[in-house]
Amino acid sequence: MSVEQVPVQRADFDQVMVPNYAPAAFIPVRGQGSRVWDQAGRELIDFSGGIAVNVLGHAHPALVGALTEQANKLWHVSNVFTNEPALRLAKKLVDATFAERVFFCNSGAEANEAAFKLARRVAHDLYGTEKYEIVAALNSFHGRTLFTVSVGGQPKYSDGFGPKITGITHVPYNDLEALKAAVSDKTCAVVLEPIQGEGGVLPAELEYLQGARKLCDEHNALLVFDEVQSGMGRSGHLFAYMHYGVTPDILSSAKSIGGGFPMAAMLTTEKLAKHLAVGVHGTTYGGNPLACSVGEAVIDVINTPEVLAGVTAKHELFKARLEKIGQQYGVFSEVRGMGLLIGAVLTDAWKGKAKDFFNAAEQENLMILQAGPDVVRFAPSLVIEDADIIEGLDRFERAVAKLTKA
Repeated sequence: MSVEQVPVQRADFDQVMVPNYAPAAFIPVRGQGSRVWDQAGRELIDFSGGIAVNVLGHAHPALVGALTEQANKLWHVSNVFTNEPALRLAKKLVDATFAERVFFCNSGAEANEAAFKLARRVAHDLYGTEKYEIVAALNSFHGRTLFTVSVGGQPKYSDGFGPKITGITHVPYNDLEALKAAVSDKTCAVVLEPIQGEGGVLPAELEYLQGARKLCDEHNALLVFDEVQSGMGRSGHLFAYMHYGVTPDILSSAKSIGGGFPMAAMLTTEKLAKHLAVGVHGTTYGGNPLACSVGEAVIDVINTPEVLAGVTAKHELFKARLEKIGQQYGVFSEVRGMGLLIGAVLTDAWKGKAKDFFNAAEQENLMILQAGPDVVRFAPSLVIEDADIIEGLDRFERAVAKLTKA
């Protein structure tokens, strides 16, 4: 029995959806690799990756196969029981990282919520009720729950929802002296993105992360890395902390970990995990068999020398061409980022106009992103073919040429 398909169009969004998004004028209906087709059959190249989520592009056979096979077995049993895919994926994450324990959930916000709750719980249990302060970075982004949006250093997302969660301090990113001044014996955690994603695709400096690690050790605080956007191969390493050689106490992962299927994970050590005893934290859907079977296929494909080396090579292809476009048309002051999380920073003449680049690219059949108003962001599939990169950048150059002429 098939469900009757009711015709839909973009105008329906404004009739039935809460207006917290302003989606593009077209509706994508099908994807294959790094190509997407809309309702009218128009083909677009996808450099957005579902906001750094579609790590293996669209309809990757390994992911489709894993999901289909699991869908015919078992969808959901809750955490009253465990399941095989969750245990297999957890083992693979433990084997591949610093972590010894894994908590599965459904989104980056939930992974960060668990991370921040764990940090406060550890401090509470070991040092008492006064040690609960969290130090985070300005322009950071950690999710949309009340706790995570309070830790995120962007007031535009946290204002207007009543009293904020207290004990949170924000300091400039990559400013070690400011971090030193903010951390004290009351600090339970320092929370950082190794690459600030929504804040403009800004990688951390090595000395900054090393300094943060040292400060946490000196003050019995935990170092939390939010790798929701930078993790799962996106940087050219499985996680960006590996690039720096600085190991956190807690790490959050989401976006790419499910390759487009909603899932997330918090990784930590056995010693810290003990503080989340039975009943202290939980989730109904977290670690469900569908999500974990897809997640297992994702890590099997990504965590190979070939794919990770390919990410680094593709980065160079993007960077060289974007720098050339930036110079020729006077639009970019810098092209930065790691692996296939790339930000092109707009020159003063184009500041605040990242949305114009998004719109111009769409007119040339290309899907891109912005990271704030001043940075054009690219977060394509990690296995995007070089031919698609070249063709997509040709389309992007046409978009930039038209925009600058106009």
